[in-house]
Amino acid sequence: MSRIKNPKKFSSLVGDLYQILGLEEAYQQYKTLQIWNTVVGDAIAEATLLERFSHGQLFIRVKNPAWRMELNFRKQDILARLNDALGTLLVKDIIFR
Repeated sequence: MSRIKNPKKFSSLVGDLYQILGLEEAYQQYKTLQIWNTVVGDAIAEATLLERFSHGQLFIRVKNPAWRMELNFRKQDILARLNDALGTLLVKDIIFR
């Protein structure tokens, strides 16, 4: 058995594997949940809890009504920043509860 001289890291293969298996949308949804904290910042991340992401809707549990109102005002900006970070228009709406 011969050895590969330049092995690839497993993390670089995962993206290709998702495409081959037809799971790219699921991977993008997972990635959305992972980047939430970096996109919205520490203050918003501490006041929110990610519930789920399905059919283009991101469901977020909010600490209190004041935060929910503030985040509803910022919704379009957050949507734009999330989709920019993902490189696609995957998130269609954010529902703050």
